[in-house]
Amino acid sequence: MEEMQGVEDDNHNCRAEAVSVCSPAQVCVDSDSCSDTCESTSALLLNSTAKFHLNVMTAEEYKTVYWPKLEQAIEHLLTQSPMEHISISYEQIYSQVYKCVCQQHSELLYNDLMWKIRSHLEQVSSELQNKFYIETKLNRDLRDDLMKLFSDHVAEKHVGTLLPLLKKAHSMPFQVKPSTMASVVKGLYALRPDWVPLAPALFSRFIPQIHPPALESQLLYYADQDKKLQLELHQNGFSRGDQSRKRASEES
Repeated sequence: MEEMQGVEDDNHNCRAEAVSVCSPAQVCVDSDSCSDTCESTSALLLNSTAKFHLNVMTAEEYKTVYWPKLEQAIEHLLTQSPMEHISISYEQIYSQVYKCVCQQHSELLYNDLMWKIRSHLEQVSSELQNKFYIETKLNRDLRDDLMKLFSDHVAEKHVGTLLPLLKKAHSMPFQVKPSTMASVVKGLYALRPDWVPLAPALFSRFIPQIHPPALESQLLYYADQDKKLQLELHQNGFSRGDQSRKRASEES
């Protein structure tokens, strides 16, 4: 029995010497292979740790890189008009928010979001109070006041140069796009209707009911003006077309 016990003790000791523990999840029987495996495992753990530290988002990085992008997207969503379309990548926003939360910055993100919404609502409230003061207390329209400032300090100083240029451009059909000409003339009329006498023919082309109702006694004058217009169009290369062909098609 003693001999058998000695053999068992020797075997036990041999096994104990042969066993090498590399990690809590790994037991190696061969000491040489265990050494290689432990080295590769250690290298893998070191690489993973290094990558983790490289991907860590600091609070400074959050404030200077991630939050400004999110704030800009929120600003667009809060201020865009119903008729305005601003292209926003919701996938990119979701990705940035997800990364901020995963990097333990959810509290910062929440506080910044609440600050942004609160600031926007305070601005809206201030604008409403301003509008209330101007329209109710002063009985005025802010748009009219701003238009008058523009008229007095800008348009009034240049209308004497602008109107002759508009009349010259209008005398040569399609030198300026009709839509552009109409926009400028209507804008001038909106600023100062009393500028109409400076160029009545020009304003009457784009503003209805500028002149008083037509009088029977002036029919010849109107016909003469129409002939002059037709002549100007013809001289600038605009013909009235083949009237004989038109009549032939109408008769058929």
